[in-house]
Amino acid sequence: MASVRTIRKGVDLVAARAAALHTPRASIGSPLLRRELSSAVRPTARRSPSTRVAGPAAIAPVKAQAVRYASSPSDALGKTQLYDLHEAHGAKMVPFAGFAMPLQYADLSHVESHMWTREKASLFDVSHMVQHHLSGPGALEFLMKITPSSLDKLTPNTSTLSCLLEEGTGGILDDCVITRRSEDTFYFVTNAGRRTEDLAFLQAEIEAYRAKNGADSLKWDILEDRALVALQGPLAVSVLQPLINTSASTAETDLNTLYFGQCRELYITLPDGSASAEPLLISRTGYTGEDGFEISIPTSACQTLPQQVVELLLADKNSTRLAGLAARDSLRLEAGMCLYGHDISTAQTPPDAALGWVVGRDRRDPATATFHGASVILPQIASPKSLKQRRVGLTVEKGSPAREGAKVVDLSDPANPVEVGVVTSGLPSPSLGGTNIAMAYVKNGLHKKGTELGVQVRNKVRKATVVGMPWIESKFHRPS
Repeated sequence: MASVRTIRKGVDLVAARAAALHTPRASIGSPLLRRELSSAVRPTARRSPSTRVAGPAAIAPVKAQAVRYASSPSDALGKTQLYDLHEAHGAKMVPFAGFAMPLQYADLSHVESHMWTREKASLFDVSHMVQHHLSGPGALEFLMKITPSSLDKLTPNTSTLSCLLEEGTGGILDDCVITRRSEDTFYFVTNAGRRTEDLAFLQAEIEAYRAKNGADSLKWDILEDRALVALQGPLAVSVLQPLINTSASTAETDLNTLYFGQCRELYITLPDGSASAEPLLISRTGYTGEDGFEISIPTSACQTLPQQVVELLLADKNSTRLAGLAARDSLRLEAGMCLYGHDISTAQTPPDAALGWVVGRDRRDPATATFHGASVILPQIASPKSLKQRRVGLTVEKGSPAREGAKVVDLSDPANPVEVGVVTSGLPSPSLGGTNIAMAYVKNGLHKKGTELGVQVRNKVRKATVVGMPWIESKFHRPS
């Protein structure tokens, strides 16, 4: 992984581009991180008690700000509820999506932390993400308008990956995980780097829906009073299970019966033997391809509960360690997962991004489809050949890795290579012994597995081969 000094050198060069794109997300260990470090140009307020978004004044305008480096503390950067804990554990803090976030920790290098996650369990602070609660008689209809997923098929306490869609174009405004808590109650999580855009979009859509269906048709809350951590790795269940308080919890407490895409509210046993003041929302999901959980921790009854939970999860240093953005990015890329602002954006529809599967099969009838962008998306699904580009995985020959922005070329005429695509994420894979992997968009027709292409890296064309994703098979916990 590039040193922080190297990272800092590139920050100024990409700050203007990041601000212009309005998508300050990062791939760590590559120039993608440099773009994300520049996200400090978009300030985000420190987290505060739970906020009900009721009108235009609830969304602060975006203001330009000078770039801040990792070593420059700034009041403009938000701090998660676990900020002090990160510093106490020797974290290297960097600006990320408007927050001061840990890049890595003193006890493990990037590669060591990555491999620890694959072999044991790592704990990530993802409290910078935006947690939402939507309820009311119109909640289901509303969400099925702005996303293409079959949310009506979800049973209570189950979830799905989905996308917020731009009206008319069907472009991806953000990717998100949506959980149905009850018939008319939903919990969903959106990206920190899209906070301003997402809140403006949701507010406008909600106001329009309320104007048509009544003020009581929807209630929307942003859960600022909840921390969010991700426990990922093959030991995740054995680390978390002993902490579940079986006497206070009313739901099934055996985590072996909690499968990928499901959630439960469960209490934690504190060091003094008592149960936590409130239950934690424990979802079996994650962003690494490993088995694991995302744990939403309330703070309204106890401000220190996130710190208490994290310290309990870290009690056995032979099983669990803290991990930061560096490992998170390399893990998600190996798992073939997209990073908003790099691998997906409003420039792509779900079919463009090889995410056509998020469009429910029962929502593909043009005569009845009512979700945003259906008139664009459904013809693309019906006729994939109409797509101009396709998202693919590449393995690149040994040497300097292909980073974001590298040109992909057709080598059918080696003397005159023709540009046919662009790399959106890339790095040496720790799990594959440093093999260079990359995600890219290529011209339709060149997306088939085994297709040989080239990538321009440092003025040299390196051979690349289209491969299937993920590179590392996901290990999600599913019913036998």
